[in-house]
This record gives sequence, C-alpha cells and structure tokens, in this order.
Amino acid sequence: MEPFLAIGQMLKEKGHHIICLFPEQFRDLVEESELDFASLGPRFIEMLESDTGKMVMGGGGSRWKKINGYIKLAKLQAKINKELVGLQQKVITRENPDRIVHSGKVIYPVIWEVTNKGKTIFISPVPYLHYVKENTHLAFTSNYGPFLNKLTFRLADWGLVRTVMRSMKFLGISAITKRQIQDVIANHKVIYTISPHLFPRPVHWKPNLLVLGYHQREKRESWTPDDALLEFLDKHSRAVFITFGSMTNPDPGKKTEIILDILGKNRIAAIINVAAGGLVKPNSFDKELVYFVTGIPYSWVFPRVYAVIHHGGSGTTHMGLKYGCATLIIPHIIDQFLWNRLVFKLGAGPLGVKIGKISQKNLGPKVLALLNHIPYKENAERISEKFGKEDFKEALCREITGN
Repeated sequence: MEPFLAIGQMLKEKGHHIICLFPEQFRDLVEESELDFASLGPRFIEMLESDTGKMVMGGGGSRWKKINGYIKLAKLQAKINKELVGLQQKVITRENPDRIVHSGKVIYPVIWEVTNKGKTIFISPVPYLHYVKENTHLAFTSNYGPFLNKLTFRLADWGLVRTVMRSMKFLGISAITKRQIQDVIANHKVIYTISPHLFPRPVHWKPNLLVLGYHQREKRESWTPDDALLEFLDKHSRAVFITFGSMTNPDPGKKTEIILDILGKNRIAAIINVAAGGLVKPNSFDKELVYFVTGIPYSWVFPRVYAVIHHGGSGTTHMGLKYGCATLIIPHIIDQFLWNRLVFKLGAGPLGVKIGKISQKNLGPKVLALLNHIPYKENAERISEKFGKEDFKEALCREITGN
C-alpha cells in the first residue's frame, strides 16, 4: 500500500481529492495518512493470512503440499476476485474519478480505460512487468535469454487479457472487445516507482513506460521510542534490525529460534520486529543482546542500525539502501527473490536464503558476512548518496494529472 499512500499524499498537497480503495485491513493506514477510504472488504487479506496462504507465501511443507496449496489458493482467489472486481466497478461508477492510479492486483481500471482513455495510470513498485531483454517476466524471476524472456512477457499479457475478459463476462460487459483490452494493456501509462539506480529504464521501452523513483509517504507518527530501546542502541553501535514485515510463515517460532541461535552464538546485537507474526517473541531470550519490538517506523530505526535483515519487499529494500544499511534478504515470494539477487549484484549484502530453507548452517555465515565484509556497508552508503540526489516528485504528479 505504501507507494499508493505516498502518491495520494503528494496529490492531496496539490489540491486533489484522493480516495483509496484498499482492502479493509488497511483502513487505519489510509486514515492516519488523512486520505479518504473505500473498502474492498477483508477477504483477500484473510486468504493470504490463512494457513494455506502462509504455507504458500512463507515456505514450509513438502513440494506436493505446496503445489496443493497453490491450487487451493488459486481456486479461492478466483471466487474472491469476482467480489473484488464487483466492488471496484461499484465504487468507480459511483465516484466517476478524473484519474485512477492502480496496481496490477485490480482489474476493473483496465476495462474502464477503454472508454476513459488516458485516465488510468498503472503503478508498479516491482520491476519486470514489461519486456526487458536480460530478464524474464517477474513471475518467472530468471533469465532464459532474450527470445525466451520475451515469451514470458507475452505469456503474462495473455493471462492478463484472459482474466480481464473473464471479469467482463461476470460483470455483464459485452460491448468491449478483446482487441480493445489488448490495446489498453499495451499502451496505457505505466509508472515504476523504483529508483533508476536499482532499475534503469530500458532504452527500448515505449514512451508510456516510465521509471520515476521510490516514494515514501510522510507519516504523522505518534510513536516514540522508550528509554530501554534508546539505551539498547547506545550500547550497540553495530546493531542489526530484523523484520519480515507483512510476511507470515507456517512456523514463526522455529524461524525465530534459528535467528536467535545465530545471534547468540556470534554475540550479535539485534532489534527484532515481530510485525505481522512472521517472527515471534519467545518467553526467554538474551535481553542484553536482543530487543523485540512490535511495529516501529523504519525511517526512525534504519538510520540507527548498521545493517538490516528482512523479507525483501520493494519498499523495505529501498528504505534499507536509502539509509545506507548493509542488507541481507530472506525472500518469501515472487519479487523478493529478485531484490535478493539485485542487492547481492550491487554489492550491498550477501545473497540470502529463502524463508523455507533457512537454518543455522546456511544462514549463520551470511549474517557474519553482512557484518564483517566492510564493502557491503560501503556500497550501501554509496547507493544511499545516489538516492539522496533523486527528486521525481514533480514529474510523478505531472504524469498522473497531466499538468
């Protein structure tokens, strides 16, 4: 949600009326950002937080269990998508907006664009949704060479067209053709909210595809650190911050135990954020070495730690590098594997281990390298300097509003 909240705040500052159509679970985020909220209901997030969703997103179980989990999740999502598209149509028809800024998870704006040309802007905080020679589509997260790579993007577009056509069928829309939907997908405006220092805009892209930097919302925080946390940071100048953000997994207790054992064995100080439950605070742990928090502003803690270990979300990856933190990613799903490889390629941290495979044996050396290989920190700080020179705010607002 964060890139959209940041964009909403920027546009509101310029006098526009913003309505955020998000899942119900994000109502508080929208309202604390002082934007209007409309609900997509709770079912999509409930699906992701179900036992099946946790297994698929967070690893665990045999390969067959995961395959079965994907099948179950796909069937459930097909039902929920009908409800979501119906809600999108209802709210958009009611509000009749001048512009729709949307993610790839929503379908109705693609249909709406056919009769409202130039009024939708697709925002992506992750790369590789449009053809890049040296990489497959994001869903494949690999490199098969230019020819096969291009086929993966065509396959993804075919799947999107099929999904849109199916959505129109149960919405009772028959006046729009497949060709018109294909035209929208090929030509509507797309803005990647990614730093061009992490994802340079390919020279062969058409003018409708833009890369306009990472954007962070202004948070009106009532949060203040307690004295114990400040004291902990005063004692440990090279502390690590560890978080899995909104990611969950089937066995957070075991994952936490592995991490605590690595920290204890190597006497590494860390702040651990339990966040959405991907990590948990045990009854007993070394309080001199580890400090647990439940939610903490990254903009406050990242400048105060030496390194970060996280799930590899786009926003968290950008923020860690923005504040010059050496970075180790423990990827859970899709784009997080890409950010893991990118951070390693940039020399800002070691190549991480996916959540379902972490152990003391394979994760321990990575954590030690994160702290002891000085170039990781130096490279992260160089990237931070480049981020500090980026300023795409005006360009982003202009591309959305047209003025």
